[in-house]
Amino acid sequence: MLVGLIIACEVGFWVLLAGGLALRYLAGMPRLGAALLLCEPLLELVLLVASFVDLKNGGEPSWRHGVAALYVGYTVGYGHYTVKWLDGHAAHRFAGGPKPPGAKYGKARAVHEWQLWLRTLAAAAVAYGLLQAGIWYVGDTADTAQLQSWQGVPLKVLGIQAIVAATYTIWPRKAPEGAADQDAELAGTKR
Repeated sequence: MLVGLIIACEVGFWVLLAGGLALRYLAGMPRLGAALLLCEPLLELVLLVASFVDLKNGGEPSWRHGVAALYVGYTVGYGHYTVKWLDGHAAHRFAGGPKPPGAKYGKARAVHEWQLWLRTLAAAAVAYGLLQAGIWYVGDTADTAQLQSWQGVPLKVLGIQAIVAATYTIWPRKAPEGAADQDAELAGTKR
């Protein structure tokens, strides 16, 4: 049941996102679209409650609970960022909005990567905390080794993201000729 709910929440996330953006930009109903986008956190709340109910009803702690915790952690760390990023691109594509700025080169890209690392840190902290709460919740009544093993996953992802950010800091990507001027024009400033 929990695996089906995880899949349903993931599908629901993208359906709500596509529906909200379509209402905002294609149907010309920005308030209704925004309301639909604001419903997305409810999916994660349902998944979180279902995961704890499953444990309370004697469900054996397993990889399903680990995936649910990671999913909720990702949503906390990256959910708003993902929606805002896609909203900016939809506004540019369908409503004539400005092209969303993006840091591609140099120090700006390194800063961007470290900001992503902070999001990953938030996601990892939430996932780790939910897994620990599940361990405490189950207590001695069941084997919690599966939940404990899943606690390493967000920490590994955090480490990988730190390596990626560090590489952009140590070896910054250089802009090709002419790209620096184009990036400055997009950002509205000259370097």
